Amino acid sequence: MGSPERRVYKGVCGVVVAAGLLASCSVLPVNLPEFEPESFVRSVASTVGGPGETTPSPSPTPASGGASTDGSALRSAAAPLAPLGAFLRSGADGVQRMTQLQNWLGGTELKVAHTYLPGDRWSNIEGRPEFLKPWTQWRQARKDRLFVLNVPMLERNEESLPDDEVRGLLREGASGRFDAHFRTLAQRLVQQKAPDTVIVLGWEMNGLTYSHRCGPDPAAWMKYWRRIVTAMRSVDGQKFRFDFAPSRGQDAYPWTKCYPGDDVVDVIGMDTYDQPEGRSFAQQVNEPLGLQAQVDFAREHGKAVSYPEWGLFRNGDNPEYVRRMLDWFDRHKPLYQTITDYCPHGVWQCSHNPASAETFRASLYARSGGGATPSPGAPSPGGTPSAPPTGSTAPAPPTPSPGVTAVPVPTEPGSRIPWYEHCFVSGKYCVRFDKVLPERWGFRD
Repeated sequence: MGSPERRVYKGVCGVVVAAGLLASCSVLPVNLPEFEPESFVRSVASTVGGPGETTPSPSPTPASGGASTDGSALRSAAAPLAPLGAFLRSGADGVQRMTQLQNWLGGTELKVAHTYLPGDRWSNIEGRPEFLKPWTQWRQARKDRLFVLNVPMLERNEESLPDDEVRGLLREGASGRFDAHFRTLAQRLVQQKAPDTVIVLGWEMNGLTYSHRCGPDPAAWMKYWRRIVTAMRSVDGQKFRFDFAPSRGQDAYPWTKCYPGDDVVDVIGMDTYDQPEGRSFAQQVNEPLGLQAQVDFAREHGKAVSYPEWGLFRNGDNPEYVRRMLDWFDRHKPLYQTITDYCPHGVWQCSHNPASAETFRASLYARSGGGATPSPGAPSPGGTPSAPPTGSTAPAPPTPSPGVTAVPVPTEPGSRIPWYEHCFVSGKYCVRFDKVLPERWGFRD
């Protein structure tokens, strides 16, 4: 045992060394809601493993250089995650890509599959069995999964039909002329054991993009919606939920004036994108018929909320928007939320938004799924961003260029690795080694 003077000397040296380490590397508090470095903090902490809890065993690949992370050792201590999904592609490859996206997210499970029926002709709106099969099989594999299907109300849905023609078609629909098409769709979904599909019927009806818009004749549109729901509910074994999903804001026509009634609507959805240019998230929340209006309307009508489409748009690569949207979901607990993941809206299949991709990934990395009860209310941005086409070919995002890998973000030269892949979690703190270890060790960005 050394002398008291030697012990004091060692103690002083220890304090100096500790102070130097703290000054030379980043020690980040984890799970403190008011502290948000790099636009996201709420992500990684806590070791896995409550009693009886099952956690995915992902094997994510680091986006660019550096050490890999075992997602099973990291899990957010945030509230349970609202059911998460993404529109990746409309056909069978959209289902297949869900596994890749889950791996990129550190094993966070996608519990929602989302696709669109082509709206070019009635035979496709009826849901061809071979089109539906990959999606309904995915749904059957797990009881806690959700299948979300956008269903056009009219054929030639993206052919820019004039208002007079749309008005006539809506009135024909309201008279029952098209009921049989929707009964056929319902029968096929039930036959394929997907009777609880969420039907996003006539989405963005308050805009101008689709033939199934409401503006040319709101009364006929609402009556037609009611006929469709009645026709589909007439099929034995069905348990469909119908999602009324306008675009955020006033758009071309106030969406509240298209609402067909509580008895034929189960969910108040909203398609919300980061637009118009220069509009802040707070403005998107508070604008007329914006996000807060959607939440309030749903609460007044006793409905859950959803976000069938959301993503980046006019304001480019905007990680703050992504963070605020994810916070919004955590707060309002939608029935589901599905990001539109192709350019310019996406974060995984679109290499144009690396900062937003980092925020999205860090916020959702290795998070547990949500069993939270959906609460009414949630908002969505207005306007109609380049929505998935519903023509004779199934909607699909642009194919990545040959220079971009299958998991495109962040793989560009110079892209950053999320900070949680460089840190050691100890209690409530995350010590970043990338700021203190030699560059030759491979931890530097």
